[in-house]
Amino acid sequence: MDLEMDVARKVFIDESSDLLQEMENALLTLEESPDDEATINALFRAAHTIKGSAGIIGLEEVEKFTHKVESVLEKVRQGTLKIDTNLIEILLKCRDHISSLIGLPERAESGPSSLEFEKHLVSCLEGYLSSEKKEVTQPKDVGTTESSDEKISGVQSDTWHISLRFGKDVLRSGMDPSSFINYLTRLGEIISITTLYENVPPLSELDPESCYLGFEIDFKSDFTKKDIEDVFEFVKEDCSIHILPPHSRIDEYIKLIQSLPEDPLKIGEILVKGGALTDAELEEALKLQADTEKKDLERPMPLGEILVKEGMVHPEVVTAAVEKQKKTIEIKSQEAKTLKIDAEKLDSLINLVGELVIAYANIAQHSNRIKDGGLSESVSIMQRLVENIRDNAMTIRMVPIAETFNKFNRIVRDISKDFGKEIDLVINGGDTELDKTVIEKIGDPLMHLVRNAADHGIEMPDIREAKGKPRRGTIKLNAYHDAGSIVIEVVDDGKGLAKEKILQKAIERGLVAQGASLSDNEIFRLVFEPGFSTAEKVTKFSGRGVGMDVVRKNIEALRGSVDMMSEEGKGTTVQIRLPLTLAIIDGFMVGVGDSRYVIPLDMIVECVELSEMARKEAITKKYINLRGEVLPFIRMRDFFNERALDLKFENIVVVQYAGNKTGLIVDELFGEVQAVIKSLGKMFKKVEGISGATILGDGTVALIIDVPHLVHSFEKEELGKK
Repeated sequence: MDLEMDVARKVFIDESSDLLQEMENALLTLEESPDDEATINALFRAAHTIKGSAGIIGLEEVEKFTHKVESVLEKVRQGTLKIDTNLIEILLKCRDHISSLIGLPERAESGPSSLEFEKHLVSCLEGYLSSEKKEVTQPKDVGTTESSDEKISGVQSDTWHISLRFGKDVLRSGMDPSSFINYLTRLGEIISITTLYENVPPLSELDPESCYLGFEIDFKSDFTKKDIEDVFEFVKEDCSIHILPPHSRIDEYIKLIQSLPEDPLKIGEILVKGGALTDAELEEALKLQADTEKKDLERPMPLGEILVKEGMVHPEVVTAAVEKQKKTIEIKSQEAKTLKIDAEKLDSLINLVGELVIAYANIAQHSNRIKDGGLSESVSIMQRLVENIRDNAMTIRMVPIAETFNKFNRIVRDISKDFGKEIDLVINGGDTELDKTVIEKIGDPLMHLVRNAADHGIEMPDIREAKGKPRRGTIKLNAYHDAGSIVIEVVDDGKGLAKEKILQKAIERGLVAQGASLSDNEIFRLVFEPGFSTAEKVTKFSGRGVGMDVVRKNIEALRGSVDMMSEEGKGTTVQIRLPLTLAIIDGFMVGVGDSRYVIPLDMIVECVELSEMARKEAITKKYINLRGEVLPFIRMRDFFNERALDLKFENIVVVQYAGNKTGLIVDELFGEVQAVIKSLGKMFKKVEGISGATILGDGTVALIIDVPHLVHSFEKEELGKK
């Protein structure tokens, strides 16, 4: 039982993380569009689901606190409480507190999570609830604005209509029908009442202890249908009571029905939850439906028809309930198409697929040696199936980066509020997909970059205006694919970086020699050195000289690279390049000396055999003429200190990275392979230009070339020689 509860709590935590993010996104949207009903309903549903799930698994603290939040959101949903900046601020803090109660690490830095802080939040929430109670529970002063004609007609005044038929034995039970009618006046005003005598028998047959009367009452009240029905609680077993709401309530009921959570409810349950039907009326209608089923086995009367026919619910409200049910069925059927998988199981699947790829490579190698036609055909079919399995397995790991990007809306919003700045966050390419592992590890580096852009990059509104800029600053998060990599950019239109200031700081710290001549790119790279900061003051968000070096280390640990471009007074762009996946890649195998290397296939433009003239030029120059184009190259044999082979031919593999082409001179070309990336371990972690290794079909190991780092390392080496 404890194991089942642990599993339930794990599922609850996973789901709550998504729901809390949904709450945060909804609150940030409502800050800009406070009357957005769809967003208000989404916010309410998220809180409602967390509360219900917490109650099921016994997290009473979470359930109790979230219930308070839900109560306030119910007032917002009903339109009796308006969204404003103060309420948004409190609800965001409540969202963070729920996160801390559940035990989620996110937003831990946003504020205190102590008991005193919870009391403060509860006090704020109760303040909103108490300010609305009188308006909700107290009936309005009716009759003051109506003319006598309206009171007489009972139609134009838009009233409740009560059809009341007292049971024959109500007097014998000691009940006085008139007392119930009089009690109604405590809840509102009787506009008109018609007494029905059609059931009164001739005087000779009349029983003085029996009741034969019926009443049609037009009643004006702000109370609910259930409140009015409860007036007749003691006689409802012996009476027939139908309460039809005023037409003005139709829209209200429809809104309530539309805003209900997407739970699999029946029509009657939807109407009860929406307030248009009471439990007693539903029970009566179900009995009538059962009677029609007995009479007509082929087609029992639908419940909606019975409710309308008996005058319990307006037709428009029934239609809304039917539509709600259809929508819920559609949503649930869509949800049934998706399945949450434990991350460890997914990683295990990818590892097995990797082993399958290696096993296939071994079989293919044996097949090539044996030269059997039937075996070759089987191997060809197996190759297609293995590639399909690999591609599908890798697709499962790919997730859109939008979820990571959307989390930064809150960070930008908080910095804007704290410092009085006006900042817009613009997201482009949120549907770009990236490996799940990469997504998980890129969040923190991106958070540092976004904070720096908002805190130190974007100027105060008055300063921006004085510079001729819009008062509102802009931070853009861009994501797109480029040459087998994903590129993520953090762009701001702030004050930019001062090159001279960075260079001077680097000289003071001994990072650069006095009088050294550095390119813009080299100067901006200094920002990523440990402890380097040019911030004029430290804030709670940034400026302590930690973060940018961590950004670089984390990105390089993912086999990625980071570059910075900036123009003083105009803004800064930080560009991150990452591999699409860390598991399996399509590669091209080459031979250098006695070793084999794999180059990511997506980065290869072409392979060209070096002519005799080009080989001679390559001895003295660091570039060759490739069809009239200057192509810098790296001789792989020299870079990796491989043994020189006596070969008649050499080949150059042209790769493209960040829009620039580079040639890699190799000894042999072996062709395409599927490379399962294996870690090199701590001992070889800092080997320049290598991102990992793969096991070939014959059991030997081939190293995987990290093209960006290879090019960067070669550039540093050449600069060092100068």
